[in-house]
Amino acid sequence: MAFAPKIITCLIVLTVYMIPPAESTIQCGTVTSTLAQCVSYLVNSGPLPSACCVGVKSLYQMAQTTADRKQVCECLKVAGREIKGLNTGLVASLPTTCGLSIPYPISFSTNCDNISTAV
Repeated sequence: MAFAPKIITCLIVLTVYMIPPAESTIQCGTVTSTLAQCVSYLVNSGPLPSACCVGVKSLYQMAQTTADRKQVCECLKVAGREIKGLNTGLVASLPTTCGLSIPYPISFSTNCDNISTAV
């Protein structure tokens, strides 16, 4: 019977290593709809709608895991390619303009695989 605890321990260790990596629960549709109020500002500049910053802050709060942040990054890159005339300078400064400090650059050349929750 002294063998039983060792077998249980081995099974627990194997189970931990077999758990798949975390996946994001954020969908690209959520990302684009949350930031939809920002598009006119990011294309035409002009006044920044308060709803845009509400969306930016909301998305920041939703993306708390590394998987979520990577997913948001990929979604933004895809959406950005589809919107003609985006001002990349305004895109890059949007988090700061809305009062957030993001520890990685907001750019279409950002490698989303390098994003983590570490600051």
